[in-house]
Amino acid sequence: MNRKDEDVKLTGQADNPETLEPELREALGNFKLSVDAWSEAMIGRPREAKAPARTNWSAVTKWALGCVVFAGTVSGGLYQNHKQLEAQKVEAARIAEQQRATEAAKLAKADEEDLMADVDSDVARQVPSALEPLATLMTEDETQGN
Repeated sequence: MNRKDEDVKLTGQADNPETLEPELREALGNFKLSVDAWSEAMIGRPREAKAPARTNWSAVTKWALGCVVFAGTVSGGLYQNHKQLEAQKVEAARIAEQQRATEAAKLAKADEEDLMADVDSDVARQVPSALEPLATLMTEDETQGN
């Protein structure tokens, strides 16, 4: 805001009411009287006692209980889902272990069968040529006895 030198008043000039123009002095006097009258009227009027604002605790309690129920429902669902995922992991690990054990048993059985076949081939000998006539008699005797 721009000020001009002629708009600026000296500080001592505004304090002295006799230096003001008579119309301005009268307007300021009337304003002061009306403010004083209004202040007296406001001080003297009867006042109503206002009750302090009350909080509706019932609504607050219902809202808080609703939030707790909602949070409990959501967390219960999340916990149930977590439990189900853990059970699935345990079941998958059990099935994988069972399959590994089955495969190991099959390999062990195959190795055992191979070992037994090797032992059978090592133990099974051909009848020596010196005992061959006896061996032929034994097989013929068995067929004759029946």
